[in-house]
Amino acid sequence: MDPLAVAVGTALVGAMATDSWQQAKRALVALWRRVRPEAEVDTVGAEFGQARTRLLAALEGGAAPGAAPGVDSGVTSGAVSGVVAALETDWQFRLHLLLREHPDLAGELRRVLDAELTPLLPEEGGTRGGTVVMKAQASGSGRVYQAGRDQHITER
Repeated sequence: MDPLAVAVGTALVGAMATDSWQQAKRALVALWRRVRPEAEVDTVGAEFGQARTRLLAALEGGAAPGAAPGVDSGVTSGAVSGVVAALETDWQFRLHLLLREHPDLAGELRRVLDAELTPLLPEEGGTRGGTVVMKAQASGSGRVYQAGRDQHITER
């Protein structure tokens, strides 16, 4: 799958759970409007809202009594993770198909990610999620170790 579609789909789902979710929705709808009929644009906007409702329901169900949404109660954290993963996969695939049909949108999609979606994401541990694209080639008995963040290697 296209790494840009993965990054934008993940950022969209991350923004769904924030107070700025309508800004993320507007960015998505504006992108769709450039290449799709108006009826489909309305549909994707409505589906974004439905996805947000699913996400919030999962987060509220996974919260301990009196805790903030998303705080693990130890009971349904797997269900929350499953909903998040399903929503991310869905939006990533939609964006992948959009990019496949309209490769000229890649620049605009990158701009939406960098300028509109990433600033909406909560800072967790001082960092925001982003796209990491790594390429490596090893030959012979060479080894390649790559990580988007922490990496611990123990060779024996």
